[in-house]
Parts: sequence; C-alpha cells; structure tokens
Amino acid sequence: IMSFNFTCAPRTIFGEGALEIAAPYIADFGKKALIVTGKIITKTGLAAKVQDVLSVRGISSVVFNDLPGEPDDKMIDAALSVFKSEKCDFIIGLGGGTPLDTAKAVAAMAVLPGKLSDYTGKEMSGDFAPLVLIPTTAGTGSEATKFFVYTDTATDAKLLMKGDALLPKLAVIDYTYTISSPVSITVATGMDALTHAVEAYTSKKANPVTDIYCLDAIKRIFKYLPAAAKDGNDRTAREQMALAAYEAGVCINNSSVTLVHGMSRPIGALFHVPHGISNAMLITECLRFALDGEGAEERFAKIAEEIGEAEKTDSPSCASKKFLGALERLTKTLEVPSLREYGIDLEKFAGSEEKMASDALASGSPANTRKAVIKEDIIAIYDRLRLA
Repeated sequence: IMSFNFTCAPRTIFGEGALEIAAPYIADFGKKALIVTGKIITKTGLAAKVQDVLSVRGISSVVFNDLPGEPDDKMIDAALSVFKSEKCDFIIGLGGGTPLDTAKAVAAMAVLPGKLSDYTGKEMSGDFAPLVLIPTTAGTGSEATKFFVYTDTATDAKLLMKGDALLPKLAVIDYTYTISSPVSITVATGMDALTHAVEAYTSKKANPVTDIYCLDAIKRIFKYLPAAAKDGNDRTAREQMALAAYEAGVCINNSSVTLVHGMSRPIGALFHVPHGISNAMLITECLRFALDGEGAEERFAKIAEEIGEAEKTDSPSCASKKFLGALERLTKTLEVPSLREYGIDLEKFAGSEEKMASDALASGSPANTRKAVIKEDIIAIYDRLRLA
C-alpha cells in the first residue's frame, strides 16, 4: 500500500493584485520586516511598493539588497546581521531564487546556533521567523518549497538545505511582477521549472498527488515558455508560467529532484552558470540516461502523451523517445547554449569533473532517479556535455 507525506505552504495568494489581497495576512506576522531583494527589483520600485503596503498597516521595514549573485554563506551572514541589528521580527523574500532562498536561510539562522554548514544533510527545525515569499520570476518555485540552496565559499560546494520549518507562512504570486524579466531570465527560470516538474514526476518519490501537479506544470511550460520568451509582454504566457512554476515547486517539495539537479548544482558552484541554464544544458542527456530505470519509460511516455507528442497506441519505448525529441527541440527554440557556447573553460571543466561528480552524489538527488547512478555514470554525462 502506498504511503506519502505531502506538505505545502499554508496559504498561497495568486493573481494580479495579490499583494494587496495578502496585506491583512502579512500584518499578522509582526511589526518590522526585513525585505530581502535584489538591486534591480529595488530600482523598479517594487520593494518600495511592498514597503508602502506594510506602512499603511503600521509595519516598518528595512531593505537588504546586497545580493550580487546566487546565494552564498557571506551574503546570508550579511543579511542575517541586518535582521538582528534592526530587530526585525519577520522576513519578506522578494525577487528570484536568490532573495527567496536567502530569506529562508536568514529565518533559520536567526534562531539556530552555530553556522549554516553545521546543518548540511540535517533537517533544519525550530521556531523560525515568519516568511512571506513573493517571486518575480517564474521558475525556482522556492515560494512553495522547504528547501534552499547556497554555496559554501570554503569548499566551493553548492549545498541543498531542507526543513519543513522553511516553508513560507504565505506565498504571494502576482504574474505581472514577471513581465519585466528579460529573455535570459525567462528562459533560465522557465527551464528550471520544467526540470522540477519532469524530475518530480519521474522520481522514485513520485506520488499520485504530485503527479497531478507535475503533468499540469509540464503541459503549461511546453505551451507557454516559448511564448513568454518570444514576447515578455504576453500576459497569458506570463500568468501560465507563474502558475506552472508554483505547481512545479509543490512537486519538488514532496517528490524531490533527481539526477539533473544533482549534476547541475556543482556546475553552478564552480563555473557560475545560472542554475536554470545548467539544468537546461543537462536535462536531455540526464533523462536519456534515466530512461531505462524501473518504470521510467512508462512515465516519460505519459509526459509525451500529455504534451501531444505521442499517441496512446505508441509503445512506452517509442513515446518516451518522442518526449526526448520534443525536449531537444524546446532547448533549441530557447537557444540554450552548450558549455562551449557559454564560454566555459573546457579544460578546467574536465579537471573538475571528478569533484563535481562527488558533490552531485553527495547531494542525494541522483539517488531519487529510478535507475541506479554511480560516479562513473555522472562523469560520462559531464564528458558528453563537454564534448558537445
């Protein structure tokens, strides 16, 4: 008999004007907010808009926006220092994956003793400061998950941290905030969301509830990501992608990611490739490898059917290959670069493959793949990527 444990944020408010609808709920979380965001979001005036919404309800706030890249322990420590010195009592993450993940880390470390790396591989738990997460990209799904990723600067390892206490009290998703995202961000975050949904659907931890979210997200992304990339002002495409990214976040929160994410994080840590792009570089080769895992062909075949690439009469082998073909065409349409085209030093990459493979395995994500994965398999996929 199947058993599974399903969790999600206790409240999500979705749609145009979601922030104003959410304001009465936010007012219950405290009297002073730390708003963790980026410099670009600050320049657009969105951080000030959030401050205004808080101010009307008698809530003061301070903005921390010193986030020059993807999160690392130094950025998190700097944000934590502001949270403590300003005596804030709750946190709003506003932006893409970096501010949302940083907000989660601050919420945890404001309570927990020691340093962040002490909690590697452990469940982070405690009475954390309330979290409100407001995404401005459609991709990371961080607003729906109990995870965050950061780079430990001492080891150059990108670490996945987890804990049910990291789920936000409130997710606020207004697709109009994504309209200003440039094509590069739209593609990177959209491919991240697709990777989440496909990996969660084909993970060993997949369950009937997440399957519904996964397939729905995958269909939306195949249909609307090319449209959002082609015309950032396409409001229908932006709305559909915001919903798909949230659905995909719910998926990985419960069914987890697999080989693609395991191999992607080390590329991001060592070569500073945006997370969604390293996923997109890897996804086809990783899934080609995963196809002959137990029950995997049937799962990939079902995706092919759902996106209209295969007929019910197709064999699982034939349909699953049609899905890979559709995936390759999507990455070409979106102009996902190869390692060479991205400008990565291929000699350095070759010399790093051993470490990256070890870090990928250590993350635990490859173990969720339906096919057993060993270090040599990971190195072989890195090799194919490097030689492409």
